[in-house]
Amino acid sequence: MKLKLSQFDYNLPQNLIAQKPASPPDTCRLLVVNKKTEKIKDDNFFYLTAHLKKGDVLVFNNSKVLPARLIGTKPTGGKAEILLLKQINSSTWEALTGNIKQHHKLNLKISLAKNFFGTIIKVNPTTSIIKFNLSGPKLMAQIFKHGQMPTPPYIKRLVPQKEYQTIYAKKLGSVAAPTAGLHFTKRMFAKLKKLGVQTEFVTLHVGLGTFASVKEQDITKHQIHSEYFELDKKTAQRLNKAKNEGRRIIAIGTTTVRVIETVAKSPPARGGETEGEGAQFVIRNSMGDTSIFIYPGYKFKFVDAMITNFHLPKSTLLMLISAFANIKLIKKAYSHAIKKKYHFYSLGDAMLII
Repeated sequence: MKLKLSQFDYNLPQNLIAQKPASPPDTCRLLVVNKKTEKIKDDNFFYLTAHLKKGDVLVFNNSKVLPARLIGTKPTGGKAEILLLKQINSSTWEALTGNIKQHHKLNLKISLAKNFFGTIIKVNPTTSIIKFNLSGPKLMAQIFKHGQMPTPPYIKRLVPQKEYQTIYAKKLGSVAAPTAGLHFTKRMFAKLKKLGVQTEFVTLHVGLGTFASVKEQDITKHQIHSEYFELDKKTAQRLNKAKNEGRRIIAIGTTTVRVIETVAKSPPARGGETEGEGAQFVIRNSMGDTSIFIYPGYKFKFVDAMITNFHLPKSTLLMLISAFANIKLIKKAYSHAIKKKYHFYSLGDAMLII
């Protein structure tokens, strides 16, 4: 099926791009989209439990965001910016150093604070390898002390670390927040528990590729980014049990969707069956990289509903939710949200697709 990039475009007034989250975060607006009836309802996230029921399973991404943007100075006194991408060892990172000219990079020392600096020891086509003068916990302490949250360029303010981190963040590794989870507060978790909603956690470390624009006019030719994920055995067992009992699996964010759909497989064949014949999919514990690209035409294996934010035009995330509902319904929902002046993108309002 040929899908044109233009099918995932829309015009958003600049004033609807959220610069700050709702305060408290669980008081943001919630747009409820029903896939079957195609009805759209305006609500408040605080009343999320009104759309849930006992036995539902909410699955969260517990990846923790690294304050990966470091601002320093070159030996000349000029500004140098480092965006940490991937840890290589206890003292060395792969990073973006885009504001430093390519032929000046190798062996360049970047001062970041008193007794804290990094030296570029290798230059790749698009990234650099930086060795710091500190390692292990001491290096990480300095990164958290001096680093800034790597918020997207459409956010025009310095976002405090606490504001761009889910309250359940546990495993360090993301360079962007799994933003659908930012709406959840301690009191919301208390409400979920009181209702009898089960909560589970997986990990997917969000990479910069999340924000990479799709260039191909035929989106099926797009090569999506790869991201590291983990789902442990006990979580897999509990999710399979819930699915077998007919309970809804509700993914919090597109990152969680990517994990679940990556590890959902047909069960082994039994007797004279063909593999997966007459049986639902099962979750299998796994870890590694996923480059799953979900767009309209994809058949979801395990996820029954999702909570997500409003995504950028022509983005792979918008394509994913358009696959979960349908392009026409998502366009209708987005037009409604714009008309009703919802706040969009990372720090904006939420959408529940059921």
